[in-house]
Amino acid sequence: MTSRSAAEYRIEDLAHASGATVRTIRAYQDRGLLPTPERRGRANVYGDTHLARLRQIADLLDRGYTLASIKELLEAWDAGRGLGGVLGLVAEVHGPWTDEQADRITRDELHRKFGSVQDDQAVVEAVELGVLEPIPGRPDEFLVPSPQELSVAVELHGAGVPLTAISGHLRELRGQVEHIACRFLEFTTEHVFARYLGHRPPTDADAAEAAELVRRLRPLAQQTVDAELARAMRTFATRHLQHHLGADPPLGPAPSAGDSRPVLLAPDTIRAVEQLVGPQNVTAFVMAATERELQARTLDALATSHAKISQVDQMD
Repeated sequence: MTSRSAAEYRIEDLAHASGATVRTIRAYQDRGLLPTPERRGRANVYGDTHLARLRQIADLLDRGYTLASIKELLEAWDAGRGLGGVLGLVAEVHGPWTDEQADRITRDELHRKFGSVQDDQAVVEAVELGVLEPIPGRPDEFLVPSPQELSVAVELHGAGVPLTAISGHLRELRGQVEHIACRFLEFTTEHVFARYLGHRPPTDADAAEAAELVRRLRPLAQQTVDAELARAMRTFATRHLQHHLGADPPLGPAPSAGDSRPVLLAPDTIRAVEQLVGPQNVTAFVMAATERELQARTLDALATSHAKISQVDQMD
């Protein structure tokens, strides 16, 4: 920092204060993301406005924005349109989507929870999956973003499930859940948020209204999945038990509510599925396909319902 003023920086001082590199600061200047510095002789002099702008850029980058979209936001702000609403919307979307609180656990505690099993590869896989997060400077301690998820793994292992099978199951489940999340976002964007995304960046009023909608819609995806998972588990667990007790139900999707008649699949369909996944996996494939179709239709119905609600709100 120069001796002239606490609010004045050489580019090297600005880099140190902001955490950005000199090269990055110059690149931002070339892109028009930073105001032009004051020229004094042969040196550029930066101020606190440059430092604040660098911190804003770093925050937006951390939230997943591209430099091009950041430039649009900053230009709108400089033009007097404000960033308060947009940053409020960003904060709402990036806020917690669960009330669960993260916890910490030591390596010794982890081993005790899993019956004194010391499996370093399992720990590596848990870190890769995000079930555990390393804590810098503390090699024998981990952050647990979801204690519930870790508790499930502990219970499954205590019931006899190998750790490798648990991590493999979580990878498969995560892919399916991410598909559901993408599906939910697609139809809420189409039916609810499209009107806020037609201009970039949105006005403060539109951004504030969109943030309120995010708060209202936030629990709906989990509530829908919870209800459908409970329904599917009740249906398929009964059929699974019947199968293992020798009362094998006909192959096919579960009957609809109020309909006790069996649903049969055509022999050609069964043979095609056998060729695709193997005879031993036919039942599991049909169950998974049925569940996925039910989930998609449930989400579509929910989207239609919200679209109607939005139309009524607009009329009011």
